[in-house]
Amino acid sequence: MKKGIMLAIASAFTFSIMNVFVKAASETIPVSEIVFFRSVIGAVIIFYLMKRTGITFSKKGVPMLMLRGMLGALYLLAYFFTIAHIPLGDASILAHLSPFFAVILSVIFLKEGMSKRMYILFPIFTLGAVLLVNPMSYDSYTVYALVGVLSAFLAACAATSIRYLSSRHHGYEIVFYFLAAGTIVSIPLMWNEFVMPSFSGWIYLICIGVVSLVGQLVLTSAFTHENVIVVEVVRYIGIFFNVMWGFLFWDETLSIYSIMGGVLIIGASIALSRQRVPAVPKPVSN
Repeated sequence: MKKGIMLAIASAFTFSIMNVFVKAASETIPVSEIVFFRSVIGAVIIFYLMKRTGITFSKKGVPMLMLRGMLGALYLLAYFFTIAHIPLGDASILAHLSPFFAVILSVIFLKEGMSKRMYILFPIFTLGAVLLVNPMSYDSYTVYALVGVLSAFLAACAATSIRYLSSRHHGYEIVFYFLAAGTIVSIPLMWNEFVMPSFSGWIYLICIGVVSLVGQLVLTSAFTHENVIVVEVVRYIGIFFNVMWGFLFWDETLSIYSIMGGVLIIGASIALSRQRVPAVPKPVSN
């Protein structure tokens, strides 16, 4: 097996482990607090790496860097909230709507053309999302699933901004702004609901911060060894990992609607990824 493919699988596996820690921590710790510790731990590590490698902060393009950071922070809040309230498998499938949104956003903001294939896949993505959200149920799950769709949209916004920034700034700097924004945004949100973590809670929080950063570094390495499209397709194995963890630790199962919606989204995403267009940016950090 090629090294790039092995790294892509490893990154998907690593992020799925992060999701397990997030879901476990969310049982006793508010989501905003989880985002804070996830962000501050990663920010400290990235800042250390920047100092060690001699990378300095840019004086130009700061507003765009701050916007990227804010979008990433809001994505984290929405995604962790989704993981905390619905099965890991469902949350993972909803997250894979981000390539679809990324294509739409790239057309609007980056002036990149939309292919005929995208027009064909548009209703498939929409139907898949509708089946996953299941609006006819009119229960709390619908709200949580809608937040999951929002997280995919925010991830696409962040990815679009990264595509714009990647040719102007070092990756470490872009990631630092993302984590710094997550730290700042989460402070007021957790101010009145802060919970002193137990010993196991501290373990979960530290693991979330470290594991998520390791996953990002492994994913970055995968892109240096293998084609972006190949890595994108291989990373869909992460859905299987999340479903597996959900079944093993929380006895979660997917409904028939989730399975149908997941098949449509995954199939359409793979079809979209197989097309060599610049509209689908590299994935961002989870």
